[in-house]
Amino acid sequence: MSTADLTVIGLGRAEASASGYIAEIQRRLGAQDRVRFVMHGMGTSLEGTTEDILAVVATLHRVPLDLGLPRAYSILKLDERTDKPDQTLEDKVRSVEARLAADGG
Repeated sequence: MSTADLTVIGLGRAEASASGYIAEIQRRLGAQDRVRFVMHGMGTSLEGTTEDILAVVATLHRVPLDLGLPRAYSILKLDERTDKPDQTLEDKVRSVEARLAADGG
């Protein structure tokens, strides 16, 4: 299993808000079953096989273009571990939280 963080930026829009195309990205994520996803304030975390993540990212990258914007810029951070092939997004957070607790915060 791989984990990733994706931010898609649509350039050339008249307004400052990006919520319109971000909502469409979330709709498209909700309509697929290849990767698990969690939206956060600066993008979306993804979880699945590397191949599935990359396929979904290719589709999501096109959303601003599909909505009429002239340019789409995407930032993808992808993490794959062979020593912990079943590691989830929650596992990563729990690992840091355990260290914080052990260190007294």
